[in-house]
Amino acid sequence: MSDGGLTAGYSDGELDTNVSDNPTIGDVVAARFSRRSLLGGMSATAAAIFGLPLAACGSDGDAPPTVNAGQSISVSAGKNVTLNGSATAKDGAANLAWTQTSGPAVTLSNASTAVATFIAPAVTAATPLAFKLTATGAGGAASADTTVTVEPSKLDFQAVAKNQNDVVTVPAGYSVTVLYRLGDPINTATPAYANNGADTGFAGRAGDHHDGMAYFGLAATGNARDDNSSARGLLVMNHENITQRYLHPNGATSTGGVRPEAEAIKEIEAHGVSMIEVARGGSGWAYAPGSALNRRITPNTPMTLAGPAAGSALLRTAFSPNATQGRGTINNCAAGPSYWGTYLTCEENWAGYFRRSATDNAARTAKEVTALSRYGIAQGAGGNYGWASVTPAAGGTLFAKWNASATAADATGDFRNEPNQYGWVVEIDPYDPASTPRKRTALGRMGHENAQPSIFRAGVRPAFYMGDDARNEYFYKFVSNTPWAEADRNAADRLAVGDKYLNAGTLYVARFDANGTGTWLPLVFGQGPLTGANAVYPFADQADVLVNTRLAADAVGATKMDRPEWVAVNWKNGEVYLTLTNTNSTSRPLAGTDAANPRFYNDPKGATAQRGNPNGHIIRLRETGDTPEAASFTWDIYAFGAGADLDATNINISGLDASNDFSSPDGLWFSRPTNPGGQVNPLLWIQTDDGAYTDVTNCMMLAAMPGVVGDGGTRTISNTDGTTSRSQQTIVGRAPGTNLRRFLVGPKECEITGIDTTPDGQTMFVNIQHPGEDTSTGFPNTFPSNWPASQTSATAVSRPRSSTIVITKDAGGVIGL
Repeated sequence: MSDGGLTAGYSDGELDTNVSDNPTIGDVVAARFSRRSLLGGMSATAAAIFGLPLAACGSDGDAPPTVNAGQSISVSAGKNVTLNGSATAKDGAANLAWTQTSGPAVTLSNASTAVATFIAPAVTAATPLAFKLTATGAGGAASADTTVTVEPSKLDFQAVAKNQNDVVTVPAGYSVTVLYRLGDPINTATPAYANNGADTGFAGRAGDHHDGMAYFGLAATGNARDDNSSARGLLVMNHENITQRYLHPNGATSTGGVRPEAEAIKEIEAHGVSMIEVARGGSGWAYAPGSALNRRITPNTPMTLAGPAAGSALLRTAFSPNATQGRGTINNCAAGPSYWGTYLTCEENWAGYFRRSATDNAARTAKEVTALSRYGIAQGAGGNYGWASVTPAAGGTLFAKWNASATAADATGDFRNEPNQYGWVVEIDPYDPASTPRKRTALGRMGHENAQPSIFRAGVRPAFYMGDDARNEYFYKFVSNTPWAEADRNAADRLAVGDKYLNAGTLYVARFDANGTGTWLPLVFGQGPLTGANAVYPFADQADVLVNTRLAADAVGATKMDRPEWVAVNWKNGEVYLTLTNTNSTSRPLAGTDAANPRFYNDPKGATAQRGNPNGHIIRLRETGDTPEAASFTWDIYAFGAGADLDATNINISGLDASNDFSSPDGLWFSRPTNPGGQVNPLLWIQTDDGAYTDVTNCMMLAAMPGVVGDGGTRTISNTDGTTSRSQQTIVGRAPGTNLRRFLVGPKECEITGIDTTPDGQTMFVNIQHPGEDTSTGFPNTFPSNWPASQTSATAVSRPRSSTIVITKDAGGVIGL
């Protein structure tokens, strides 16, 4: 039947009921073909209608790129990781972007290119990090994924062999460049260094005997502090001493015992501290000779005395009758950067520079004679380099201050107390060239090696650990009276922050007990034997205790140590490491061993006996409760210096072999906690100042991943002087094994000392001190070392120069890992 002209019944849709003007499929296909050259039946038709990418068809310019993110890989922490991807697009270039999709966050470099890099982060166990490479082209976006599994950090370099070459030797895959040498000018007015002994003006040049050092970050431009900058900064370093003969054309001279003024000025100015701006450029690291931040501090630089001893009658001199001012710092050994951006330089073997007349004791009180004797300033001493003998043309007291004889009615008329103005920790603000350094007397007067800060925690009183570098001296810590406030980290007036934390507190000295525990003994006037009733030395007040710290430590019963030097703090767990460089049978006989200084043996050098502990050891402690405020600690010995060929039972107790045997540990430093080298299992760097093993090798630097206090056990050693034997029990840490290996060997007759890295751990600065120091035969025509010239020329003939070197990894990444 029909209704309205329509046939009733079933329809499968073949009827056309759309009478609009919209295009048909044929129209669409025809229109798309006119623009595109699509080929192939129904597939082409479908593509034309729906915009589908069809790689199998003849041409598909709108197809998304093809992306490959590279194979998944495994690396260890600290490595420079390369994400090597690729992408192809039919219509040409594609925009690329790497993103991280899981795992500990890392910073990607060149993330908008096919090849991106990052530093593998510190991890405690194998950890996957996932990344996606996305390519966007005219045909849309496509992506691919890859995974990098990061393993815990490890020492990943081939140990350097012992050698006596006249170059700095580092592992394969590392490079060395020389940055800052003795005599290099630090301003544009000072001429280049001729290195022939005729140079002058050392207040505007690098000093000699580069030693302790720290890197302070700078913003990309200007003078602002930036603790995260690894491309530009201030390198601050000590100049401990001089190799006198190389500073003059034919060595030092004198006439009738009187030194020439010009020679003495040169020698004095070559001591002290350098601050230089350094930056990484396209051709590597260089220092900026014209930087306004460059500065030299010398034994003539004005100083302020701060803390409990400031103003004491014991520090009065003709220069500062009120005992609040001083001149200069000298024999600056190691250091310690503060948490608030200052540099703590330490005055070590300062006592030897002073002259005393042969009859000076008669002009002194018995108490004064006791103090002078305890610090090694003997009656009749001539003073290093004879500076007190100079008669200056223009008058003044720059040379007279080195004469510590009592020649006037009281101390304000001479320099009898000038030695008391030395032996302190000196705080310097490297960011302010106009600032006056401050001597922090609360930290005690001794032969300071360094002043190593503890881990700083908000609300906890911080500590600074210090070794007194001489045989049979002591190990100290200073605990501030003021709990740490994090807001002080970035305060503008940095020396005022130093006043807050370093001018008041308690100085302690360590007693190491035989059972592996220890006690911090307070050096506080009025407590125990530190009173006016003390028979050996009657103390008058706290200033007297601090000026005569060694006598106070004697009185309270501290443990004498085998030459305590550098201190380093493990940033992960707060454990404290101390190098005990060596001792001999004169300083500590066979009967003088104890648990903390347990060995006595002979390690002959050729036909010459070396009895005592000529190779030294490294002791470590853990504060009770893991707080620097603790009054007690536990301890063990991390490693014993020894040649690999020595008796494994009683001498080479740490089981050292050819890859890691060493002697006379000195410099000690943990990698910064700002990079994987100082996280999870921080790297410990050990530098040597050796005389006992130099018939076999030049001085060296080793890298270690130490365990923890208590990871070993009790050990009984059999000691002998060749006639008598004596047993000594001690506490020994787990043998280092392959977690200790030699990283660097220096040039001839040098000491390796001073170390820091940029915050990212990818650039290391190390100081090479006094190459060619020991042998004078052939001077001034030939030299026992020609370094640093010999670093790049095997045939170089040149006076050796203490220098700072830069070490980098050829493939990038954190040094040592």
